[in-house]
Amino acid sequence: MNIHEYQAKSLLKRFKVPVSEGVLIEGSRDGITFKSADQVALEATQAAEKLKKEVNPAVFVVKAQIHAGGRGKAGGVKVCKNIADVPTAANNIMGKVLVTPQTGAEGKKVHKLWIEGGSDIKKEYYLGVVLDRALSQVVMMASTEGGMEIEEVAETHPEKIFRVVINPGTGFMAYHGRTLANALGLPAELHKDAVNFFKGVYECFMKMDCSQVEINPMVVTGDNKILALDAKINFDDNALFRHPDVVEMRDTLEENAQDVEASKYELAYIALDGNIGCLVNGAGLAMATLDIIKLHGGTPANFLDVGGGASKEKVTQAFKIILKDPKVKAILVNIFGGIMKCDVIAEGVIAAAKELQLKVPLVVRLEGTNVELGKKILSESGLKITPADDLEDAAKKVVAAAR
Repeated sequence: MNIHEYQAKSLLKRFKVPVSEGVLIEGSRDGITFKSADQVALEATQAAEKLKKEVNPAVFVVKAQIHAGGRGKAGGVKVCKNIADVPTAANNIMGKVLVTPQTGAEGKKVHKLWIEGGSDIKKEYYLGVVLDRALSQVVMMASTEGGMEIEEVAETHPEKIFRVVINPGTGFMAYHGRTLANALGLPAELHKDAVNFFKGVYECFMKMDCSQVEINPMVVTGDNKILALDAKINFDDNALFRHPDVVEMRDTLEENAQDVEASKYELAYIALDGNIGCLVNGAGLAMATLDIIKLHGGTPANFLDVGGGASKEKVTQAFKIILKDPKVKAILVNIFGGIMKCDVIAEGVIAAAKELQLKVPLVVRLEGTNVELGKKILSESGLKITPADDLEDAAKKVVAAAR
């Protein structure tokens, strides 16, 4: 799960990580109906006046809140030299569709703005924390190339990325912070602050069950303060049950509509760009299904794992989600009945096909518990369902049907 910059900063503050202060403006709560330009201008002005009173910045920064990087290059970040410029900048961004390398061609519409006081930046740095699964340890990365995408730095200046490996048994130690501070060339008088900054970021990563924490840029200001000027935090979905406060931060407007619907029914769904819908049980089998479709010249429209114990209702919902994608020209159901019985799947497929008045070709491959009963139910349904003997046969038939 991802959250917005302003939410990430609020979490970092819990762990005593200094962040740039700001005020949130919401232009829309449904992503469709937006506040009037006059209302946006009024709220933006009030936000800037509040910041002027509290932190007295020399400039103001209006920042689009979307779940994607590269906002600045797409016109989603505006620097304003005075309060009078803030409402115009806010209206120029609010409701705009930003297209960045991380959004894809369709872009993301801006329905929230973060207005913050500008900082006197002396130097920018990059800081990130991730889990290295090969090492089974946490890695904290830092670079002097703040403000750049870390992938670009890794490609063009790999020698400028510094790493420390943190054993989860011992946790963050002061020497980890000093190692990074020295590598970044921070002056000695800032080392103590840097160590505390790095420690706070690490503790946020661990205690909030994050999959990534990224500060880009981390800055040193003109008055020698270390500050998180931007922040990105991703969470391990499997641990969200421990963090109801984080779940409340979820912004479904930033997610694919099918992803949101799938999460309601505990379906593992990922939208792809092909035209063959896939309904499979088990992540490994789902990946194999995508691979064999590609092998035979097709393109999957999704990854969808209904899980090992799906009910007839769950299968019906899975069909509905697949069919919400207008690109889908055929559907492949590939089920191995272990915990899930093939006759239950067959009943779910039939119920979904009848309820949705299925018009696209449907190929079904069943194997496992009660497979013969499942095949019998499908064959006697009176529906136009193409049976498949094995996975390769299923892939060939669904690719041909999609064409």
